[in-house]
Amino acid sequence: INAEYMGHFLSVYFFFVMKCFLLLLVAGLVPVASRVIMEADASFPPSTAHWVRGPRANPADQLTVFAMLRHSPQTLKEMEAHLFAVSDPQSSTYGKHLTRDELASKYGASKEAIATVSAFFGSSAQIEVTPTRDIIAANLTVAAAEALFATTIYKYEHVSRSGVALLRAGAPYSLPEEVAAVVRVIGDLVNLPALRKPIIQDASLEQVVSTWPEGCPSLSHCSQLVTPAVLSQAYKYPASAPSVAGNSMSVAEFQGQYYKESDLKLFSSSCHVNVTVDKTVGGDQPIAGVESELDIEYIKAVSGEIPLTVIYASRYSLLDWIKEIANMANPPLVHSVSYGNDEAQQSSVGYMESCNTQFMKAGLRGLSILFASGDQGVCGREGCGFITKKFHPDFPGASPYITAVGGTNFLHRSVIGEETTWTGSGGGFSDTFGIPSWQAKAVAAYKANPDADLPEQSAWNNTGRGYPDIAALGGQTNSYCVVINGRAAGVAGTSAATPVAAGIFAKLNGLRLKAKKSPLGYLNPMIYQNGNCFNDVTTGVNSGSSYSKLGFHAVKGWDAATGWGSPDYEKLKQAIASLP
Repeated sequence: INAEYMGHFLSVYFFFVMKCFLLLLVAGLVPVASRVIMEADASFPPSTAHWVRGPRANPADQLTVFAMLRHSPQTLKEMEAHLFAVSDPQSSTYGKHLTRDELASKYGASKEAIATVSAFFGSSAQIEVTPTRDIIAANLTVAAAEALFATTIYKYEHVSRSGVALLRAGAPYSLPEEVAAVVRVIGDLVNLPALRKPIIQDASLEQVVSTWPEGCPSLSHCSQLVTPAVLSQAYKYPASAPSVAGNSMSVAEFQGQYYKESDLKLFSSSCHVNVTVDKTVGGDQPIAGVESELDIEYIKAVSGEIPLTVIYASRYSLLDWIKEIANMANPPLVHSVSYGNDEAQQSSVGYMESCNTQFMKAGLRGLSILFASGDQGVCGREGCGFITKKFHPDFPGASPYITAVGGTNFLHRSVIGEETTWTGSGGGFSDTFGIPSWQAKAVAAYKANPDADLPEQSAWNNTGRGYPDIAALGGQTNSYCVVINGRAAGVAGTSAATPVAAGIFAKLNGLRLKAKKSPLGYLNPMIYQNGNCFNDVTTGVNSGSSYSKLGFHAVKGWDAATGWGSPDYEKLKQAIASLP
């Protein structure tokens, strides 16, 4: 047979085989790799209130995503029960936390699941598996991500912060069936975060005749602002305390939020406190960030004796922060995080549930995590609407597995004493997560109290987890004196309240560690059993505006405006001493 004839024969044969294959494929008779759409409840608008979709991403650009591995419903139920048991002072297992290795052994993903996801990424990505064995971080190019996830990646730019951009999918993404079976979500592929924005005021309040302490006398214009001396007097904690071996605390900072040593030194010398950073994870630059310096100056103002770690993420990524904690063999015991978004603005329920799983695991390790409850009252970042009113709860603020911190004002300006609700204090009831057992009694009592004067039921979820859990000064009646770029500024918000509350619980941890007891860990069951250890706030409404019908009223006991109120250190100290 000559070569020309053989070539003609093979070409005809190949054409025939391909035609048969395509016919069988169309008929569904040829097996192909099935793919599963992930985060099916996610939306992909060309713009949001904070982000605008720009051009297609450069195929060579790099991005980092997080494969959050699945846990079965039964495992999640067991994990929650375990967390509540080690966090309930009335439980026989109170304080019996797990080490990182014990956590990985008991609740980590299987070797087979990790192998499946690792094989899926193959040589297309550099991967890192957390020691807790349930997060796989993958760094890869846009081209690789688009191929692996069958989607299109765009550059999203922030509408008000110049130069801040993210790479995100602009269309649904999918995974092969066998990979989707072991992965809950691919984190940071879809979600667009809300950037924290503290409320900055002119520090020059008019002078008010009062017994207000001159806490930072050398800082001009701070005489009527909240200072470390004001907080110490209001919340009854000692201005100084001995250090205790093993105690630690942390603040979380994100993209571009650095701190200047010169600012910390000026604040320390002017306000007679010890503000130093003992360790920085993720790097720092000598640039003054309002958010970071507020956090650092005030958590250390409360507990200057406790070593502070700054956990910095170069991206606005909650999952990046979670991964850093999971990687640590001995992470800080108390974490202050001023980060959040509306539940409705999160990419999906799966994303929030993946975060919740990590919050539970942190609690099982004996870590206390406090989040700011938000600064827009009940309306959140989306607003309540013009005709049909709908409240927008915060996440992670409304997560059942963290402690949410709301905001207050002094009832009378520049008079240390009774507090009232700050109208911007984030609070309400989750649209996604139910009422946890440790909170059920308090929530029921609030709803039954006629003084609550509850807003119309159509605006909020009657079966949701209530938040905040506690509160601290954060409003604008007397804002916080913060040193930024060498000068004092007034800063307000639950971003101020959260590091203060975190510093107080870190100080309480010191008492337990000194007594050779376990750290407090996940705080909420203990808090709800000791509500009388807080300064009850009984006035005000968190409407976010002057229209009171849009918010939840503060009443005696727990409420959805200020939780149990602000911490009374002396009472908490006594309660902590009696815990096993």
